[in-house]
Amino acid sequence: MAVVVVTDSSARLPADLLAEWGIRVVALHVLVDGRDLRDGVDEVPADLYQRPQVSTAGASPAELAAVYRAALVDSGGDGVVAVHISTALSSTLGAAEYAAREFGTAVRVIDSGSAGMGIGFVALAAARAARRGAALDAVAAQAAAAVPRVHAFIVVQRLENLRRSGRIGAAASWLGTALAVKPLLRIEDGALVLSARVRTTSKATAAMIEQVLEVVGERRAALAVQHVDNPAGAAEVAATLASALPACGPPLVTDLGPVLGVHLGPGALGVVLELAG
Repeated sequence: MAVVVVTDSSARLPADLLAEWGIRVVALHVLVDGRDLRDGVDEVPADLYQRPQVSTAGASPAELAAVYRAALVDSGGDGVVAVHISTALSSTLGAAEYAAREFGTAVRVIDSGSAGMGIGFVALAAARAARRGAALDAVAAQAAAAVPRVHAFIVVQRLENLRRSGRIGAAASWLGTALAVKPLLRIEDGALVLSARVRTTSKATAAMIEQVLEVVGERRAALAVQHVDNPAGAAEVAATLASALPACGPPLVTDLGPVLGVHLGPGALGVVLELAG
């Protein structure tokens, strides 16, 4: 048997990668008009991002424990490494640590310090180690080592979703007075922080690409472009990065999903990269 890797639905790992690497997923929650919808399981309304009363919730300890328990059985006792959304962005990490107590040292919880494919890249690093036959300690160490190699940038189209989300961290001070501003955000120490204030979406997107190129430099990196209801914008960013960073290969393009989309708003674009180890 081998160590099994678990993550949560905000990682937005495509189904083919989940299947290829045997990664299990715990659903987070979207709360719409009194209904509790499981991300990636239940259908969400088409106009989700236009609804003012939508909120999100993390996975409960019971939900997490159920997935950990099944994964531990399937590992043949080799153990579970659980990689989750940053503790600064969701209650899920705290719930995961609580749930893991039931299993002693057999379940290791890793704070990805990120969201979206920032979680996904860390989970994939763990899964690759598990595929090589690494023991639990080594798989957990590979996941932890990937965390500082991950960088995430996000451009949002409007500020209202961020105002409501309460997850904007150090950038909150200017949200109340900013007018025609398209913020470029990054995830730093697990939290969303302001990287630049730009007047137009095109300039904010260009600034994001410039920062990605600066971080990658001459190194190799895995790249992902993510979006909220903006596939055309994501495709354009992906094409630009593929041209500018040919050694990195074509970026993976995925949506950010409803849990993250509720907080970022429609039109948001993000780039996540993992520098080669």
